[in-house]
Amino acid sequence: MSPLWISTSAALKRLNVKPQTLYAYVSRGLIGVQADPDSPRRHLYSAEDIDRLDQRKHRTRGAVAKQALHHGDPVLSSSITTLGKGGLWYRGRDAVALSESATLEDIARLLWDCDLDPFAGLTFNPQKTIGPDPRARAFALLAIRAAADPATTGRSADLLWREAAVVLIDLVDAACGGGRAGLLHERLARSWRLEGSRVDIIRRCLVLTADHELNASTFAARVAASTGAPLAACALAGLSTLTGPLHGGMTLQVSSFIAECRRTGDVHATAMTRLSQGLGIPGFGHPLYPAGDPRARAIADALPLSDELQEIQQIGERLTGSAPNLDFALVAASRTLGLPTEAPFTLFSVGRAVGWIAHALEQIGEGQIIRPRAHYVGLPPGQGDRIDERNGALRKPR
Repeated sequence: MSPLWISTSAALKRLNVKPQTLYAYVSRGLIGVQADPDSPRRHLYSAEDIDRLDQRKHRTRGAVAKQALHHGDPVLSSSITTLGKGGLWYRGRDAVALSESATLEDIARLLWDCDLDPFAGLTFNPQKTIGPDPRARAFALLAIRAAADPATTGRSADLLWREAAVVLIDLVDAACGGGRAGLLHERLARSWRLEGSRVDIIRRCLVLTADHELNASTFAARVAASTGAPLAACALAGLSTLTGPLHGGMTLQVSSFIAECRRTGDVHATAMTRLSQGLGIPGFGHPLYPAGDPRARAIADALPLSDELQEIQQIGERLTGSAPNLDFALVAASRTLGLPTEAPFTLFSVGRAVGWIAHALEQIGEGQIIRPRAHYVGLPPGQGDRIDERNGALRKPR
């Protein structure tokens, strides 16, 4: 009998793929993964899922079209971001290295592949939005723009770059609760009353959250862009998806876990209680970074954690066998800087908006609508009518 769980090398050999492809399958929920009980820092993969995926690959006819989807597997060609060699690469450049000095505007120009500076000469003209917190104001701002801005079809790259810059600046102003001058990270820092070296932590966090290949929110933004929707609508699609608890909403779970540890005063007992309930410890491990999330390391290296957060990190690592991920790093940085509870999500959404727009612009250039096919597993055509007639349940529309 074949083993239920197999090693990374065995999984790669069976699928005949590169490590990043295997990790992408895991991130999309196509292959189950668990820690190796004999070596917690290693991972084991579901042999059953791998066999099923391998069989489906062999049943598929033809190659993946450059601009299309591969019958159920969201595979898109992109030159923006990739994950490899244990790192994150923006157009072939190390994102961690870029985070040492680059601003979010620099990353926007890089990821948007601009021939000009879309931020140059922009006048201050904040959109008026209302809402009790940055998230509500961001949704309001993007919804207003999505309803009023023109479609992206038939417009020049110069105009789209300029509009992208305005959308990003307006989004930051909405998060700040009012217009502020300066670079994007400076505007956010000023709204949180940060000064000196603490401002630079905000810049670093924004740069490291800017893009992460074809994640769920980015895919949503690309789907919207493929229809010709305004750039604000594409960003709104991304923001809506980011709020999910399995994506950007995970920062709220991390914050809750840290708050519970503080309330009980016993980090180990709090973590063990979660594990005994099957809840897991949020903020640790990432399927695409078996050796640890480089974004989290880069943030932690720039901002020494408090004794409390260090204890949570150490116990979390020991019990999960995994290093902290970006969600933990954003929450830890926000707590260390004394930021509001919504700050981790604000940093995530503002930074990632650059990536949403980059992918939207790339998808617009493809000129191809994203329309995946469904793998239908329901009743055969016509059989449903016969069952309804037999049960007397068929109702004709009035």
